[in-house]
Amino acid sequence: MSKAEKLLELARRRGIFWSSYEIYGGASGFYDLGPIGVLIKRNIVELWRNYFIYDNDDLVVEIETPIISPKRVFEASGHVENFIDPIVKCNKCNKIYRADHLVEELTKIRTEGLSPEKLNEIIKEKKIKCPNCGGELGEVKVFNLLFETRIGPYADSIGYLRPEAAQGMFTSFKRVFEAFREKLPIGIAQVGRVARNEISPRQGIIRMREFTIMEIEFFYNPEETSLDILNERGVSYDKINILLASDKIKGNEKPVRMEVYEAVREKIILSPWQAFWMAIASRFITKLGINEGKSYFEEKLPEERAHYSLQTFDQIVETEGFGKIEISGHANRGRYDLSRHQQFSNQDMTVFIKYSEPIIVKEKRIIFDRRRLYEIFKEKAEQIIEEVNKIKVEEIEDSLRTKDYITIKGYEIPKSIIKVIEEERKVSGKKIIPSVVEPSFGAERLLYVVLENAINEREGRLILSLPPSISPYQVAVFPLLEREKLINYAINIYKLLKNYFKVFFDYTGSIGKRYARADEIGIPFSVTIDPRTLNDRTLTIRDRDTWNQIRVKEEELITKLQRALKGERLELLGEIVRE
Repeated sequence: MSKAEKLLELARRRGIFWSSYEIYGGASGFYDLGPIGVLIKRNIVELWRNYFIYDNDDLVVEIETPIISPKRVFEASGHVENFIDPIVKCNKCNKIYRADHLVEELTKIRTEGLSPEKLNEIIKEKKIKCPNCGGELGEVKVFNLLFETRIGPYADSIGYLRPEAAQGMFTSFKRVFEAFREKLPIGIAQVGRVARNEISPRQGIIRMREFTIMEIEFFYNPEETSLDILNERGVSYDKINILLASDKIKGNEKPVRMEVYEAVREKIILSPWQAFWMAIASRFITKLGINEGKSYFEEKLPEERAHYSLQTFDQIVETEGFGKIEISGHANRGRYDLSRHQQFSNQDMTVFIKYSEPIIVKEKRIIFDRRRLYEIFKEKAEQIIEEVNKIKVEEIEDSLRTKDYITIKGYEIPKSIIKVIEEERKVSGKKIIPSVVEPSFGAERLLYVVLENAINEREGRLILSLPPSISPYQVAVFPLLEREKLINYAINIYKLLKNYFKVFFDYTGSIGKRYARADEIGIPFSVTIDPRTLNDRTLTIRDRDTWNQIRVKEEELITKLQRALKGERLELLGEIVRE
């Protein structure tokens, strides 16, 4: 069995994850998380909150918005028009394929961003047939990935399940801005379920139709953003691996390693705030136990980027089971979303930026001799004023320099009744639409990557070497034998440790099998109560990864476990147990 196959088997057997609705034959793209899977995922999400929200609580707040949104929201966001994938149907067996994936699989031609027309050309040129039955393929069409629903009983009240958490944060931006003391920058975070109607989901929990997303929409004023923020936030000298778009074009797929400050200074990453969140993302996955040598940020080419993106980097982790997996996307969304929602909702999405000191500005404006205007043009005067106000002042000024009149809607307006004047005005600030950068993570993809990274074998037994911060339990408590006195003592130890740790208790089966179960679900340390404990109140602590054991006094147990969980070697914390 491959590593991925062993992991999938372990996941089913130990209650981590499995295909949903198994009693009905399963449903493609849907997975259940079992009791252990839920605990690990919850810890991953909470660790994400630590790095992205709690450690940056001067900048970031968390909200929660609905999973279902009215159609108008996704018309504004561009998803109704652009959230599409190409599909092709077999004319013989009617099987439907994701066209770009099928072409890339069978020809090794890079297909991301190719139009349906181009995919049709390749299919015909390469004489690609249906892999299922060998039949002729039809024309490539586009398929919208939004899950459609109805809001209430009305047939025309269309809604969609959100494909990302972002739009709820954009539509609520002004509310949060006002509640957050009306200052920029501000990050709005959200963790929640999203749905994408994938054409042919595969790769287990890597590509699902419903999953959990962890996103931040970070709003800032580009005019007040400089490289200094990287120093102020302590990430300037963090090193990250980047696969440059320019290198991809040349066929070079080798990432380069550079400091975050350098990447922004050299304009490889356009926004300092985007670089900041990429640095935090790198720290985060290192804490998940993923070696930095297995991860890099891939810069997307223009044709590979989403419709809203000015620049995007996908955070990639190399895996044995499914190759390169995108675990997060880091998009510079610019002013796209707020501008579109302002346009479609007719609501003001700007914010007022106050200057440190008022400034004097000179402005030109048009004035009329209204009495003469009405005398000459009578009821047409108001229409003329309205049309003049639509024209740039500079254009009118240029026209009046060369002629004694301007022409509006066929009417000649004499120079004597219209003129341009310049005035000085004190300005205390200005309205802007903030720019946005977005770090976005898929929780289930992270779960898979973490599990594959952690699984290993020792003497034919599987061990899940998870970092203690995301293990489902930190400590297991076992009585050595199924004897009443040992079980009762173990229960008391279990109750004591629950005040300090996440604790698992088990007393059935041989101690060897219980150790094996604990190793397979990733519990870092096991505490065992044996007959000697009843005499001298000492217990053993066993290390999941080395299987080494030490003996400690009961009164020292909590302190020793805390030190071990922080990374101190178990062998240095107590009397080594010799087998």
